[in-house]
Formats: sequence, C-alpha cells, structure tokens
Amino acid sequence: MLARFIVRAVFAALGLWLAAKVVPGVRVDDTGTLIVAAVLLGIVNALVRPVVVILTLPLTIVTLGLFLLVVNAAMIGLVAMLLGGFSVAGLGPGILAAIVTGVVSWIGNMVVGGSERG
Repeated sequence: MLARFIVRAVFAALGLWLAAKVVPGVRVDDTGTLIVAAVLLGIVNALVRPVVVILTLPLTIVTLGLFLLVVNAAMIGLVAMLLGGFSVAGLGPGILAAIVTGVVSWIGNMVVGGSERG
C-alpha cells in the first residue's frame, strides 16, 4: 500500500513538473517543493477530493463529468495554497495543470500496471 502511494506520488510529481514547464501560470520553485507538492496532492486527493466529489455530484452529472476538471483543479489549487514555492495563477492554469497531471498519472499507472486492486 505504501509502495503504491509512492509510485503515485512519483507520477504526480512528474505531472506537476511537466505542468510547470508547459502551462503558463503554474510555478514550482525547486525539486523539494515538487516532491512535497506531489505527496500533499496525494493526501488531498485521498481525504478531501471524495467529499468534494460527493457534494458536487449533481453539478458533475449535469455537466456530464466535466465539472470533475474543476474539482481536480481545486485540489491542485488547495495544495498551492498550503505550500509555499508552488503556485497556480487561477482556474484556467489549474484546469490545464489538472489535465497534464492526470494524463501523466494515467500513463504511469498503465505502465506500472496500476489497474490491479489489492
């Protein structure tokens, strides 16, 4: 279980790094901040995101799931608020960072075989 969290954190860090490189408005100061941001994002996604997803379920249904991009951007924004050295300059960059991070994490899970539950 800890190994799975570490692998997810590594891919989240790669996604956040790539987002900082390609998305204007996303900034990470250094590697240490990037690692802490990835771990914090994992914790936020495990604890806060499920509650937010349930509370916004009607809006998610009406938008055919697209509102989840806003939820993911909000989780990245929350991490940015909690962590100095990592910043996201608004909803647009947050959504783009969520897309980049999500795609990198998805690819990482496909490569490592993250579809297995256990």
